[in-house]
Amino acid sequence: MKRIIEICANSAQSCVEAEAGGATRVELCAGIPEGGTTPSYGEIKTAKALTSKIDINVIIRPRGGDFLYTEAEVQSMLLDIELCKELKVHGVVFGCLTKDGGYRCTLDAALDRGGKTSVRNLSSCFRCLPGPIHRVGAANRVGMRPYLTSGQQSDAVKGIPLIAELVKRADGRIIIMPGCGVRENNIGKIEAETGAKEFHTSARSIVYSKMEYRNENVPMGSSIVSSEFETVQTDREKVKAYI
Repeated sequence: MKRIIEICANSAQSCVEAEAGGATRVELCAGIPEGGTTPSYGEIKTAKALTSKIDINVIIRPRGGDFLYTEAEVQSMLLDIELCKELKVHGVVFGCLTKDGGYRCTLDAALDRGGKTSVRNLSSCFRCLPGPIHRVGAANRVGMRPYLTSGQQSDAVKGIPLIAELVKRADGRIIIMPGCGVRENNIGKIEAETGAKEFHTSARSIVYSKMEYRNENVPMGSSIVSSEFETVQTDREKVKAYI
């Protein structure tokens, strides 16, 4: 089976780069420092307009932080899912949990109350499942494909033992997709030792601003950002190295 690469794309231009590099699909996000949040209508629509072959999955996450959402947050997520359906994206990506880490989440309950059509004809991927072994079956029952995981570790290389067990237990019923720390220099090892065939990565490079006027003493955002004149973007040449 051919290796499938999914790119975590932080903009419409990153989607263009991912497609040019040969990726199969993207997870389109805003707010990368927060772990990814829902992109704007304009970003999604532009990504669709500028690409023609790549599958676009949109993250549905109203904020950073944990995956325990209020009723208001769930309603905004449902509306974002409807928007994605209207824009005819390939799929949506989300993660919702109960306060004790259970799978029966508020979004799932909301869908059961009559919103199930919201995700019909959309591919769905779950990003946050705390108990991976028995959650694979739960994800399969609600049609979540693929299942993104780092093997409960800080990166997928450290998570190889658990990822390999997940691949074995899934037995082709759902796709186990390693992510977090997947790089061109370790993807071969992860593939060989887990049996996984789909991988999630960013393949980004720094893009330097062409702005001539600069005043770095007055930042617009967090001081954690090293420079407002540097951004990151998917790099098509890096994507090619994974294929």
